[in-house]
Amino acid sequence: MDRQIYLAMAGAKATMQRQDVLANNLANASTTGFRAELQAFRAVPVRGDGASTRVYALESTVGHDHRSGPVQATGRPLDVAMQGQAWLAVQALDGTEAYTRAGALQVSAEGLLVTPAGLPVLGDGGPITLPINAAVEVAADGIITTTVGNGRPQQAGRLKLVEPEAPLARGEDGLFRAGDGELPASPTARLQSGALEGSNVSPIETMVAMIAAARQFEQQMKVLQGAEQREQTAARLLAPQ
Repeated sequence: MDRQIYLAMAGAKATMQRQDVLANNLANASTTGFRAELQAFRAVPVRGDGASTRVYALESTVGHDHRSGPVQATGRPLDVAMQGQAWLAVQALDGTEAYTRAGALQVSAEGLLVTPAGLPVLGDGGPITLPINAAVEVAADGIITTTVGNGRPQQAGRLKLVEPEAPLARGEDGLFRAGDGELPASPTARLQSGALEGSNVSPIETMVAMIAAARQFEQQMKVLQGAEQREQTAARLLAPQ
């Protein structure tokens, strides 16, 4: 009896964790550059006397879907969509270099090129500063050209684009980082100006997966209820008359 209860409990817990991941993916179905989070479990034996036959499910390293999202033209000069395996380098809140595919860039009041979250966008020499009220153009290789009034176009910097060889790891802040620290700028990385890459989450597939997870959780609860009913029946049969 205890084995049945333990297996049902472990299965219900894993199903709840899966539901959390699916709900987060569905909530970000319209987030620019979002990568769907994946979840995996592995069986781990329970250590201790009398528990050698028990196993429990442990969440393994969480990855993400590497597929690119749909690209939609916006016509806005500061909207950039990374192509292929290119990622845009930004400075995280903790000061470290991180990477994102969200390319809806903005210019702060101080002239600093930032993400919608206010994170500085990095260039070859650090954060990029643009002239106030300047017309901005971003080339496919990340070179930024600004024009103030009727003046001549001037190169204001170059976006740092990287192409990681190994999969990046998602942080709690939603940004991605490399296991070996900062990555070098890639001379072959390219972007599309005047466009944004959408989320690669499929709302239909995610909804179907959430329904399946909900049904699986209900089955686990029915197993627990059945075990409880049998336990009560056995207690009544063994009770002294």
